[in-house]
Amino acid sequence: MNSNLAESKSDGTDFFKLSQHGTTIRTEVIAGMTTFLTMVYIVFVNPQILGAAHMDAKVVFVTTCLIAGIGSIAMGMLANLPVALAPAMGLNAFFAFVVVGAMGISWQTGMGAIFWGAVGLFLLTLFRIRYWMISNIPISLRIGITSGIGLFIAMMGLKNAGVIVANKDTLVAIGDLTSHSVLLGIAGFFIIAVLSSRHFHASVLVSIVVTSLAGLYFGDVKFSGVYSTPPNVFSVIGEVDISGALSLNLAGIIFSFMLINLFDSSGTLIGVADKAGLIDREGRFPNMHKALYVDSLSSVAGAFIGTSSVTAYIESTSGVSVGGRTGLTAVVVGLLFLLVMFFSPLAEMVPGYATAGALVFVGVLMTASLARVDWQDFTESVPTFITAVMMPFTFSITEGIALGFMSYCVMKVFTGRWRELNLCVVVVALLFVLKIAFVD
Repeated sequence: MNSNLAESKSDGTDFFKLSQHGTTIRTEVIAGMTTFLTMVYIVFVNPQILGAAHMDAKVVFVTTCLIAGIGSIAMGMLANLPVALAPAMGLNAFFAFVVVGAMGISWQTGMGAIFWGAVGLFLLTLFRIRYWMISNIPISLRIGITSGIGLFIAMMGLKNAGVIVANKDTLVAIGDLTSHSVLLGIAGFFIIAVLSSRHFHASVLVSIVVTSLAGLYFGDVKFSGVYSTPPNVFSVIGEVDISGALSLNLAGIIFSFMLINLFDSSGTLIGVADKAGLIDREGRFPNMHKALYVDSLSSVAGAFIGTSSVTAYIESTSGVSVGGRTGLTAVVVGLLFLLVMFFSPLAEMVPGYATAGALVFVGVLMTASLARVDWQDFTESVPTFITAVMMPFTFSITEGIALGFMSYCVMKVFTGRWRELNLCVVVVALLFVLKIAFVD
């Protein structure tokens, strides 16, 4: 312990209280590198998804690295937690394929909706409403929302790989399984699944690299170098239509962005802190409020510079599992993201099917919580099922959330269990009813 203390003080890292947490600089650096390798896939996936919304993929690559770097460093420096931040999976797909693609809203206005959703999350944090909402929204609805987003993301991954295609008679059909791109997309998924089952932390990154190299062999991509100066990001930064997003037609979308980020980030922060042994009996962890401010303000900043909502990443547990206990882990992650910003040509080499496996695997992880639902209690399982399946079936996360809350109230009221409803659930359900009645 004394040697650890001497090491931390000699390098000025007593700021992170390394000795108090029983860790060292070396351990924290290794933990940061481990976390980075497990989540660096976002710099390849996010530009492809937001690129489908007609955003400049090269610029999105830079802004993704930038906000992940700044957010992670801020979490480490201000909250001293080994939690890394980056643009959220799920919300980026919802933004690109539904808000912009299906609804025809410009990416500038759609990003403005993300901005206001992030502002709403910050206000909930500021007025200490955030945990009240989390504790009052039933676990069945939270599981339904998480699982529904997972199914939605998986569907996008299957589509990008060509495993499923549109069909005018059956809505969807199986794609051409003899196509090399489809086979590589499928192979990419199984590379991740097999390596993850063997506890290999960088499984997603390995899958993307292997399938991209295979794409290079088949002539789908061309090598364009490794290093380059980051492009001008002002084609995205400053173009977000914040005022145009303040529309009743977008109220449900803004609320959905806020609600999803509320569950995702808060749940991940608690999960990572628990894995690190930092949670007390009352579910609190050190610098909890600072951490909530950092993640909500990072979301606001992320939307302003042109990325989807920023959230804490569950992949941070990989760094915790190898000894990361302080904010130094998150700072290392952030610095590595800022460094990657200069390697944008590598992102251009990644074909769509190379990231498809990652999307499907994220779906696997997000639907795993369905096992926690009491399927014999229909007042809980029916709303969970409706929430989860209606997201991909309606091609809208907002509609899935709305139908889930409304069905929860219907099941509780008409089975005589209305006393199990609370103010939060009723208010949210009524807001969605009003949206359908007067806005849609």
